[in-house]
Amino acid sequence: MLADLPEQSPDALLALIKMYAADPRKEKIDLGVGVYRTDDGATPVFAAVKGAERDLVERQDSKAYLGPEGCMDFVRCLMPIILGDDMAKSDRIDGMQTPGGTGGVRLAVALAQAAGAKRVWMGTPSWPNHAQILKDIGMEAATFNHAADGATDMDALKDAIAKADAGDAFLLHGCCHNPTGIDYTVDQWHEIAAIIAEKGILPILDLAYQGLGEGLDEDAQGVRIVMKAVPEALLAYSCDKNFGLYRDRVGAVYVQAAEADHLPRIMSNAASFARATWSMPPDHGGSVVREIVADDTLRGEWLDELAGMRRRMLQVRARLAEAGTAGSVDLTPLAQQHGLFAMLPLDKDQIQALRKDHAVYMAGSGRINIAGLTLGNIDRFIAALAKVSG
Repeated sequence: MLADLPEQSPDALLALIKMYAADPRKEKIDLGVGVYRTDDGATPVFAAVKGAERDLVERQDSKAYLGPEGCMDFVRCLMPIILGDDMAKSDRIDGMQTPGGTGGVRLAVALAQAAGAKRVWMGTPSWPNHAQILKDIGMEAATFNHAADGATDMDALKDAIAKADAGDAFLLHGCCHNPTGIDYTVDQWHEIAAIIAEKGILPILDLAYQGLGEGLDEDAQGVRIVMKAVPEALLAYSCDKNFGLYRDRVGAVYVQAAEADHLPRIMSNAASFARATWSMPPDHGGSVVREIVADDTLRGEWLDELAGMRRRMLQVRARLAEAGTAGSVDLTPLAQQHGLFAMLPLDKDQIQALRKDHAVYMAGSGRINIAGLTLGNIDRFIAALAKVSG
């Protein structure tokens, strides 16, 4: 019976990782893997994380189960950071811990489906796992174009909302759009919030990179604007990037209910889905985040480290934009984009030539990880780009 299972295509990014690792060239450049890197090419553990882990080793007195909702102190300590002080006090909002932002998205979609949503609309291109999660859960995916000519395609979004039925869900990236780096402006978020509220659409907000764009509050503006405008919303959150806790799988899902007395019933469904899917989330990373946020010294250290990451990515974007064009590729829009990722208009042959002739590894879609570029390799990358696209 098991032998009858069809073979699945290997994950393209995992295949790219293997190809990069096998390449013996010392000058090779990895722009594929979506992790932050320093100018030395390292992905270090945050000093604040190390400090919190030392504290936990000394003080944690049990590894007993916490239940499907995970560590609620972790869930609630993030709420002022994500939602702001006032909204964090709302009796209409509650949450639970999930295994990474992926778990948060999956749980949010499952709740939307159970509540009656038949379709989830999302802008494309999007994080590839969004479509995979929808397919696995059995939700219809409807798409619209996210960006055009280096800016968000608001006409496509508004057309999609006009076509949507009341009760449909819309999946929106909160900031640092993956894979384009192209975000909605504050004015656009207000417009989006108003028309979503008027149409009766359920927003599913994916906030996976808070603090890596313009700042913690700035990166959360879109989420806050939408949640203030609508009666109900779902929010998936990830600590993987902004705390550097990739392998610890640290995330959360938040629910905003139309009325406070609806929350216990909604969260009971969330707990039931979690119990059947992963039973309960891993605690270590959530406890680390809780320790950092609660301790003034560790929190200050984390904020400094996060600001340093943000500055470095902005410097890389500025340097790329200064180059103007590399062959046929206009790099100037990258200065106005945010976060780890950007899309370059390259075809498969050009991407293959970058890999074969210049040891530059990127996703087949043209997505690059900005943090894979350093002061030591950025000029070489620009020159390689000019050669393959000229």
